[in-house]
Amino acid sequence: MIRVLLADDQPLIRAGFRALLELADDITVVGEAGNGGEAVQLCRALKPDVALLDVRMPLMDGIQATRRIGADAELADLKVVILTNYALDEYVFAALRAGASGFLVKDIEPADLLQSVRVAARGDALLSPAVTKRLIEEYVATPPRPTPAPGLARLTDREREVLRLVATGMSNEEIAGDLVISHATVKTHVSRIMAKLLARDRAQLVVQAYESGLVTPG
Repeated sequence: MIRVLLADDQPLIRAGFRALLELADDITVVGEAGNGGEAVQLCRALKPDVALLDVRMPLMDGIQATRRIGADAELADLKVVILTNYALDEYVFAALRAGASGFLVKDIEPADLLQSVRVAARGDALLSPAVTKRLIEEYVATPPRPTPAPGLARLTDREREVLRLVATGMSNEEIAGDLVISHATVKTHVSRIMAKLLARDRAQLVVQAYESGLVTPG
């Protein structure tokens, strides 16, 4: 059972998401919060698998909440997904940098919402290639200068190759097909890359790949 926490300052939106999520047999909503501070407290108390946080909330927004969750060692396994009204909300990339696993637009189709929660809980890629491309173009197409990611020098040539493909938004299955290796081997490479780069999930790998200059837009 995937345990989900909802955080949004609008009760009607929370009620709608709860109703949709609880249609699934494998998902349950364990708590609701009206602001980021309350969301952080509930995450610590309830230990959900996935936290859906609105990016804009009073007292503490979704980015600040994500940053606090990411800094809490007891919440290392918690996946944060940012909720936004727009596909390219100005705060989305800041949220990814803060440790979010990805983001969802609030008008998402019900079936896609359920699948996205499952994907986030598994720690797989939540950002599609199209969304990844748009994010990169909008926020990191013209960085002031590359910032080497800690641990990047420790990656093997194969791990760098896998990281480049992860940064395009490819799934493990797609990477396995591209490199003609097994899915299990890809999964092992990704796990080792995350450990070396101290990344919580694949979304952070995408950010680090572009910010370090390992991958460039286009």
